[in-house]
Amino acid sequence: MYAAGEPEINAIAKVIRTGKLFRYMEGSQCARFETRYAKFLGVKHVHMTSSGTAALTAALVGMKIGPGDEVLVPAHTYMATAVAVLACGAIPVIVDIDQSITMDPDAAADLVGPRTRAMIPVHMWGVACDMDRLMRLARKKKLLVLEDACQGVGGAYEGRMLGSIGHAGAFSFNYFKNMTCGEGGAVVTNDETMAQGAKCHVDCCGFYWTGRNGDVVPFVASGSRASELEGAMMNAQLDRIGGLIRNMRSQKKRILRETTKGTGLIANKANSLDWECGTSLMYLLPTPEQAQDFAKAIGGGIAGKTGRHTSNEWDPILARHAATHPAIDPFKLPANRKCRKNYTPAVWKKSLEILNRTVMIGTRPERSEKEVHSLIKKIKAAAKDVLV
Repeated sequence: MYAAGEPEINAIAKVIRTGKLFRYMEGSQCARFETRYAKFLGVKHVHMTSSGTAALTAALVGMKIGPGDEVLVPAHTYMATAVAVLACGAIPVIVDIDQSITMDPDAAADLVGPRTRAMIPVHMWGVACDMDRLMRLARKKKLLVLEDACQGVGGAYEGRMLGSIGHAGAFSFNYFKNMTCGEGGAVVTNDETMAQGAKCHVDCCGFYWTGRNGDVVPFVASGSRASELEGAMMNAQLDRIGGLIRNMRSQKKRILRETTKGTGLIANKANSLDWECGTSLMYLLPTPEQAQDFAKAIGGGIAGKTGRHTSNEWDPILARHAATHPAIDPFKLPANRKCRKNYTPAVWKKSLEILNRTVMIGTRPERSEKEVHSLIKKIKAAAKDVLV
């Protein structure tokens, strides 16, 4: 959480005082946020969810992804990206990343098969994917694109807001994200039918309060709607996000500019440095050993050692165990018999090699000029010690 204070407290208190804590009441804070966030992103439809995972799943349901379908996911992303595919009954196919730590368009092109119906590029660590190349691939291969912008809230790609470029987008408002209400998320799209399907998945009983309109016949889903307290906090957070992103983006560009000049340090590839979130500095070291030494010296972390963010840590998927009952386990469904399920680390060896050489350190919007200068000095000193 980057910033929360009196505006968020007052917004939540106001909802409690009104006694209107259900999102379908008049003056809904959730509805207000959805309208405002749609305008912020430049999309037609936004619907709040209980989490980023729920948003991803709802988007895939809206796309009518299901058994018999393969969905391309990157080798480095929070496990929820692949979990959402399985939640729809489909099978995730793991794709290598490139030096931007996002989905490699060439690797994705190589893995498109006869059962591939969609792909989920992930704007990982606030870095934008190469959306121009990925969208060209999608058009050529007739694939649906779901942008996982859970870690890309507030960022953009060449002027277009992350989450608004593909056929649908998904966001997380978890505690660790750029905007937060503790938990929560949103599914977004410009497609009316996708929006209706996603909305039904989020709250299949919603028609009791909003009416039976649209072309989607209501279907059963477990439900993942947001609360008015979350909506209230997100409206306050939305007022903050522009300034936070500008600060972090500017900070990242300055630090990279000053630490890669004459030091031998190489910054990881950026697909849209002027528009991305700027939440993470990333350096690609020559060897994993040097990366370890550099990370220790600057107080950073190794991208390949961030737990559930790397596919060799996705235990349920590696074990091909995706449901409480075998009759509904996507890995055991007859419709998925011919889908690819090769989940061995050798498949994403290239990704691991990049990740284990990548050192990360977060930016902070409140970091002072003095602190920025001190960090630059520390990075330069570490580079001098490590790159010998």
